Amino acid sequence: MSAREAPHDASLEPPLEPFSLPRRLAAEALGTALLLAVVIGSGIMGERLAGGNAALALLGNTLATGAGLVVLITVFGPISGAHFNPAVSLVFALRRELPARIALAYAAAQVAGAILGVFAAHAMFAEPILQVSTKLRDGPAQAFSEAVATFGLVAAILGTLRFRPDFTPVAVGLYITAAYWFTASTSFANPAVTLARSLSNTFAGIAPSSAPAFVAAQLVGAVVATGLFGWLLRR
Repeated sequence: MSAREAPHDASLEPPLEPFSLPRRLAAEALGTALLLAVVIGSGIMGERLAGGNAALALLGNTLATGAGLVVLITVFGPISGAHFNPAVSLVFALRRELPARIALAYAAAQVAGAILGVFAAHAMFAEPILQVSTKLRDGPAQAFSEAVATFGLVAAILGTLRFRPDFTPVAVGLYITAAYWFTASTSFANPAVTLARSLSNTFAGIAPSSAPAFVAAQLVGAVVATGLFGWLLRR
């Protein structure tokens, strides 16, 4: 997700230059780790408390994730931009607001942090640390849902950065909360999240065999949104 990237973005947050690249990468890794701890942990808690009611478990998972995003983007946004998502880093690289080498470093930090966040969630709930998901999420509808989910996420980010940068954390949290329910895939919208969730055989998991289609669709959705909103929001 993202709060802001380059100093010339119309943001009320301080510019990123005071923060060195190692600190920015640490912020991306830590923020993504905390995000995955929220996603996986709330999924486990929701499933345990819902008494077999999948809708109730999903609601708990949804509310925790949306709320967590608002806080995490607010905290880490001024440091690294709070992408927590390789697709979002790709967007800013395509917009030439983030050098390609830094975007790749962001993506590596995000994936590493996401995996550590999954392990942390497992540890908190006394689950086996190392797992592989068996939850299949296959089919064209699921993949299309991920393209739509990521397209909407990028739209929320770019639109708020253009007009209401201070509202970006809330907008992203609200969008993901909604997208959990209006997409058939429950809106992963994030390659790092997808890969990490394949390592959790819990409520929020995804089978490794289902992950490539999700990641491909997410990247397509991000690229399409970048092109369309680059034109739509041009000054």
